[in-house]
Amino acid sequence: MFLRSHLRDGGRVPASVQPYFFLSYAHTPRFGAGGPDPDMWVERLFRDLCSHVMALTDLPAGAEAGFMDREIRSGEGWSERLGAALATCRVFVPLFSPRYFASEMCGKEWFAFAQRAIQHGAMSNERAEAIVPALWVPVPPSQLPGPAERLQFNHNTFGERYVTDGLYGLIKLRGYAEQYERAVYELARRIVRVAETVRLDPVRPVDYRVVPSAFGPAGGSTANSARTLHVTVAAGSRHDLPDGRSPEYYGESPLDWNPYHPMSQRPIAYVAEDVIKNLNYQTTMSSFDDEAGHFDSKQPPTRPEILIVDRWVVEDEHRRQRLAAFDQESRPWINVVVPWNRYDHQSRAKEAELARRLEETLPVKMSQGRAACRAAANGVANMETLGQILPQVVEAAAQQFLRHAQVYLPAGNTHTERPRLLGPMGMSGPAAPPPAPFPPDAHHSHGNHNGNGNNDTDRGDADDSES
Repeated sequence: MFLRSHLRDGGRVPASVQPYFFLSYAHTPRFGAGGPDPDMWVERLFRDLCSHVMALTDLPAGAEAGFMDREIRSGEGWSERLGAALATCRVFVPLFSPRYFASEMCGKEWFAFAQRAIQHGAMSNERAEAIVPALWVPVPPSQLPGPAERLQFNHNTFGERYVTDGLYGLIKLRGYAEQYERAVYELARRIVRVAETVRLDPVRPVDYRVVPSAFGPAGGSTANSARTLHVTVAAGSRHDLPDGRSPEYYGESPLDWNPYHPMSQRPIAYVAEDVIKNLNYQTTMSSFDDEAGHFDSKQPPTRPEILIVDRWVVEDEHRRQRLAAFDQESRPWINVVVPWNRYDHQSRAKEAELARRLEETLPVKMSQGRAACRAAANGVANMETLGQILPQVVEAAAQQFLRHAQVYLPAGNTHTERPRLLGPMGMSGPAAPPPAPFPPDAHHSHGNHNGNGNNDTDRGDADDSES
């Protein structure tokens, strides 16, 4: 209903319903049947932020200062409302907490907004950092997923107590009311400063239900440690192009290939890298020229891979032969993406011929690519479509990698002893005798006697001994 009543101009949202910021948070389950609403403190923070934003800007009366999902994420229209807000808000404000990074829904919100920043960066060749994180409950850096870990943000400017206790601690403890007010005001100032500095264009809302999570698969570890994906680009450079091919789409190396020029200002390899990092992967990149001869299908894979192919490479016989040899090896964990700019007049004039020759050169990979994502193999028409299909290609490559990767046994001695029946205390043989009682002079201690004459005491015992 939201989209049907508000969307105009080819699916875009009018400025009158574009929120200034989007507050992304993890819903806390209610404790007990009659317990209070656990998200009421988040709502108070939201209202306080909206008040500050209205005071710090010239937003007109009735404008959407912020968006917060206060409803259970079900029912008619919830996906459309979230999608529209994420497609039009100026700043994304995630409330960091352990529950936040365990939430698939929050990861979807992050991914959808971050895609706008990636598209903006591709079109302008400028980084667009429009995510302003807030600490609801502090999270150790080692537990942050890659997209959050890479944010350049200094929380210390919001106050020492904010860093140690988070906004939840400040809002719950009366003694920290002043620190809470300072932190919220500074957060609102940061939101306004970013909104005025980084101007992200609204985009067509995506179907929120089908976007992936920026924190990785549901139920998996969010830590940015083990998930790595390699990107290989099969393209020429401006120095070795086929006769008559315009060099305006190429650079000094194959990694500089920019098929969507002039709409895009960044090479496709680096845009793809940004999208893949937004899926909580670490990435490595190389050109096919560098990798050719290094592929060995007899060895188990060490990572999933994406091969981005310029159809024009089939005009270079040496590269075409190497691609054909590559195709004959079984590497299902490497998926193909074929960008294709129909506004490139040279490519459009030779589309049928180049497409046919690429099919003849890579019949296995093209067939496998269509099974994973038909659009990826048939020709990705623009940067927006690339951002939509690349997560599907990555997921398919990751699944194939898991099927073919080598399984490693735990380090150390793998010898397993024959099972033996255990006694009633879980040990072979007779049950162990009960522990000796504490000595008479230790009746005030609640700690464990360690055999060295030292008793561990808790804080209450220490207080008793001093009284």
